Amino acid sequence: MKIRAGVLLAGLAALALAGNVVPARAQDLSDHAVKSFMEYAWSLTPQQFSKPDGTVIVIDKTKKDQVLVPLDVAREIIKAGRLSAHAQICDLRDDQILNHRAMMRREEVKQKWTPQQMVYISQLHLTTVMLLTGRIRLVEKQGDKEVVVVDEKNEPAVTCTDEQRKKVKELITAYVAASPPVSAVAKLYGNDKYKAPPAAAQGAPTATGSTSVSDTGAEKKK
Repeated sequence: MKIRAGVLLAGLAALALAGNVVPARAQDLSDHAVKSFMEYAWSLTPQQFSKPDGTVIVIDKTKKDQVLVPLDVAREIIKAGRLSAHAQICDLRDDQILNHRAMMRREEVKQKWTPQQMVYISQLHLTTVMLLTGRIRLVEKQGDKEVVVVDEKNEPAVTCTDEQRKKVKELITAYVAASPPVSAVAKLYGNDKYKAPPAAAQGAPTATGSTSVSDTGAEKKK
């Protein structure tokens, strides 16, 4: 898959982490940029995903249209991913987990997405976090094409001031408070012991093969 680097770079600029930590408004990211994020996340979506309970979700990569979600939904997921990226940079791991789980609950209670789409939703969130925290880099090739590499080198840590950390925590607290509670999702499954899904992985996603996510939020490739 080839995506013009300029589109994704423009999208990253709209979601920039530097300076003000208040999330960009939904309309700040153009439809074209959202589609580019979606395409890239699709390219990194695994062919099968193993849930913590051992259930395996198989994703038919030939049926893309049946897995991707509408633009307005994708835009909100990208916004949530931006907030998670802020939390990661500010070393607010617990808040990052809460933010991801709240985002997933928002989509689960809609009862309109297939298991494959829920995997994609989580992948779109993860891809946004990785792009904004520098885990994935965009490299221009021959002026108009781009290739993507996962940067695993030890980079200097991005700083986060106490004021920014406080603001990020406040934003996540508000986002979680405005999201459906765990009990609301539990009722959908008829299970009072429903456990919230694990946080998005922080490692590099894989385009093929199987992945599992532990409750600590660390993705492991099988």
